[in-house]
Amino acid sequence: MNPTDIKALIFDVFGTVVDWRGSVIRQCMEFGQARGLNADWEAFADGWRDKYRPYMNKVRTGALPWTNLDRLHRMALNELLAEFEITGLSEDEKAEMNLFWHRLTPWTDTVPGLYRLKQRFIIAPMSNGNVKLMTDMGKFGGLPWDCILGAELAHHYKPDPESYLTAVELLMLRPDQVLMTAAHQPDLKSAQKAGLRAAFVPRPMEFGPKRTPDPTPDPAFDVVALNFMDLARKLGV
Repeated sequence: MNPTDIKALIFDVFGTVVDWRGSVIRQCMEFGQARGLNADWEAFADGWRDKYRPYMNKVRTGALPWTNLDRLHRMALNELLAEFEITGLSEDEKAEMNLFWHRLTPWTDTVPGLYRLKQRFIIAPMSNGNVKLMTDMGKFGGLPWDCILGAELAHHYKPDPESYLTAVELLMLRPDQVLMTAAHQPDLKSAQKAGLRAAFVPRPMEFGPKRTPDPTPDPAFDVVALNFMDLARKLGV
């Protein structure tokens, strides 16, 4: 791949751009301490995330009509609170918990790396998160996006090809001019099937120390980088 052929980078967000797990655990602990709630908040955060794909797949398979990720997170939260036997929360308190996903802390290399990449490329999220969620997260974390792209605009969740290709179409580019960037190899492989380029940036601590993903990259990926600063260097920025 010639970096000069690339016009835009689009990014998976949860896990690739931000530390969702550490951020949700921290907010759950603060929320619980303020209300005298005791729970295994690490398991709670993992359980919440583990429900993400099954709920999303209900939309992808037609079991649910189009439903944005905020609403799917709330459905999963209601189920999770029952599983953890956490009772007595008001609807406002549940809504407050659901907003934890809007306040996720970026990895330390994320913001400086994005600013470097922004000097040459259009940069935008390509997340299953809805526009409001991505906008709030961007403002909270200081993420310098040029625009907000993602599944909500396509009404298709990744890995549906329509999700990636809607982003390409809105940017008025060809698929091969867009570099999908993610820490999740299946996401990148799906983007490549749709004709996009792929950059793999592993995040070994995304799921905590006990669930380290396989860091071995697929040789078909166009770029493999240690972090966003390394990615910028490899793209000549």
